[in-house]
Amino acid sequence: MPDFTPEVLVMGALHLDVIVSAPALPRLDETMMGKGVEYRLGGKGGNQAVASTRMGSTAAMVGCVGTDGFADQICAELTRSGVNIQAVLTREGASGMSVAIVQEDGGYSAVVVSGVNLQTKADQAPLEQPPTVVVLQNEIPAHQNHALLARLQPQTRVIWNAAPALARDTAMLARADLLVVNRLEAAMQSGLDESLPDPDKALDILRASGAKAVIITLGADGYIGSDVDGRVFRSEGHRVKVVSTHGAGDVFVGTLAAQLAQGESIAAGARFAQAAAALHVASETNARHGITPEKVSRFLTARL
Repeated sequence: MPDFTPEVLVMGALHLDVIVSAPALPRLDETMMGKGVEYRLGGKGGNQAVASTRMGSTAAMVGCVGTDGFADQICAELTRSGVNIQAVLTREGASGMSVAIVQEDGGYSAVVVSGVNLQTKADQAPLEQPPTVVVLQNEIPAHQNHALLARLQPQTRVIWNAAPALARDTAMLARADLLVVNRLEAAMQSGLDESLPDPDKALDILRASGAKAVIITLGADGYIGSDVDGRVFRSEGHRVKVVSTHGAGDVFVGTLAAQLAQGESIAAGARFAQAAAALHVASETNARHGITPEKVSRFLTARL
């Protein structure tokens, strides 16, 4: 990546999301009339890279797009958002995509098709000048995440957003400087009963399993976490009118990465990231692009 060293480097999936608004989720064999459709940049990697740039960091994306019309839209949106895409390569085949149905209460369900995201490789990442923070998820093959970790300098901090939920990965737990998971993902990584996830117990197990620092997000209930010194911190959720929760977790992770790259502590960064995610879920689609660090700071100040 000539003449460019990003503060945040994200490797992961790139999708074009097709988002359908509907009164509810259709039942088996039911055809339901929707209320609208939108097309947005998606994939956890893409969303997190965009959130990082919107929250004030320089960010670069490592990923793949296909040889279809979705590819141009994905790359255009990344570029528009200020994400460096020199390490986004074109592979023969279909770009990643998802179809999400968003209900009137803001909840949603989605189906993801990975496409050429499964061809993303760690050696795409230019690491001649080490980034401050690297962000990884579980939407590309796990061995490529491991391969990138092997190439990183010790001073580069790693955030592992272990989503979608997979079985425990002890190698990733040992290397990641910060693990970010939701309740279900925390249960899977800690070996607890997934039907009755206990975030406090999961936090203790994950720390004992080698995780240096952990944040478990709890949706509207806030989050619980522990930093590298073992200090536990927690926050209740912000009460906002929900328009859509789609992408909120990625806004949290991307904002947190930007905060850490800018020198904030994990606890302070989580507080800021939670506020950014709250603004995201409460915003109309077009307004989400206008969420800035200044707006997040004002949101937090108003709640003191």
